[in-house]
Amino acid sequence: MMNIQIPVTKKKRIVIIGGGFGGLALADKIRSEEFQVVLIDKHNYHQFQPLLYQVASAGLEPSSISFPFRKNFRKKKDFYFRLAEVKDLLIEEHVVVTSIGNLSYDYLVVAAGTTTNFFGNETIRKVALPMKSVEEALTLRNTLLLRLERALDCSNPDTKQSLLNVVIVGGGATGVEIAGAISEMKKYIIPKDYPDLKKDALTIYLVEGSTKLLASMSEEASGNALRYLTDMGVIIYLQKRVVNYEAGRVLLNDGQSLPASTLIWVSGVVAEHFNNISPELIGHGGRLLVNEFNQLKDHQDVFVIGDICLQKNEASYPNGHPQVAPVAIQQGELLADNLERMLKGSSLVPFAYKDRGALATVGRNKAVADLKKLRLHGFMAWVVWMLVHLRSILGVKNKLIVLINWIWNYITYDKSVRFIFKSSPKGY
Repeated sequence: MMNIQIPVTKKKRIVIIGGGFGGLALADKIRSEEFQVVLIDKHNYHQFQPLLYQVASAGLEPSSISFPFRKNFRKKKDFYFRLAEVKDLLIEEHVVVTSIGNLSYDYLVVAAGTTTNFFGNETIRKVALPMKSVEEALTLRNTLLLRLERALDCSNPDTKQSLLNVVIVGGGATGVEIAGAISEMKKYIIPKDYPDLKKDALTIYLVEGSTKLLASMSEEASGNALRYLTDMGVIIYLQKRVVNYEAGRVLLNDGQSLPASTLIWVSGVVAEHFNNISPELIGHGGRLLVNEFNQLKDHQDVFVIGDICLQKNEASYPNGHPQVAPVAIQQGELLADNLERMLKGSSLVPFAYKDRGALATVGRNKAVADLKKLRLHGFMAWVVWMLVHLRSILGVKNKLIVLINWIWNYITYDKSVRFIFKSSPKGY
């Protein structure tokens, strides 16, 4: 295969795989005076994943949570972006094999993130709706709206109810947030847009295998989230697992089945896979094992950051850091400094995660927050959640668009982007 055409310089070349939070933080901070940087991603934009559920529930347009890489790095010298999929990592040869050609590197940074984990169930993989990308969020939005359209003209009461049943698998932050968003659609949108459907026709189920929602947060946050969702009409099943999907029914491990045409799967993730990686370099969840400097085991010129890396050196996180954006951002920023230290022959600084807390929103005026010295719920937590997310979105224009949408939705109880752009949903 031909080589990717990147100018040759005397600078050390850093190849970054993945423009998520970690890859973006590294590329932003690294000094182009000292390095040539090449970013490879299968999308030409950074997507703000924490707000994907709002795209899926018709609250935001996808463009408002996406930002083009080329625009973001327009002023950065000796920076190159290539739209491609990485096929193989030839670590011994210092070569990345992509869908558009090969690329050599001096330093490689793997920041490819994770993908949805269906735990080997091919049936569920084919019918379930994941939510890890803008495309998947749009597919979910189209599916939800098309189910409502089909239900209007369905004469069979059982089939109609199946069209109006939504089963969400996974009680983490994403599951809780999408359950709350769809519940608000049920309360505020469906009565306006679909007055010929019964007010309570849409039924939302949330299935979680553990003993509580938001397992990584405090008991107080979990309890408040459970109370909020229950009050909003979401039917919650704890300590139950979805094992299959047959004949339009979601099958649970206790023998119960739920008739539902819409199955949303946010139950877990697995690291992106690359060929030619030795099994001894892979830990649980497919994550790549790294040392305290985020160097791949036994490879000092290969670094792994973000959700795809597994670092067990920190005593507070013996099983690895949580797969959240702040970890990836902090690792990316530190790695930028450490790469400059390597260039100068200085000692590297080990990574130490600064946990500033966790947030999750359930709906209008309803959120939970576990901050370092403070736990909030309700309106104040909701305000904190909004401020944190607004601050993190790329681009002033995007921040303003999101803020205007939130204000509009809050005042009018309406979401204005209920368009169906595809003729048929997945699994329909």
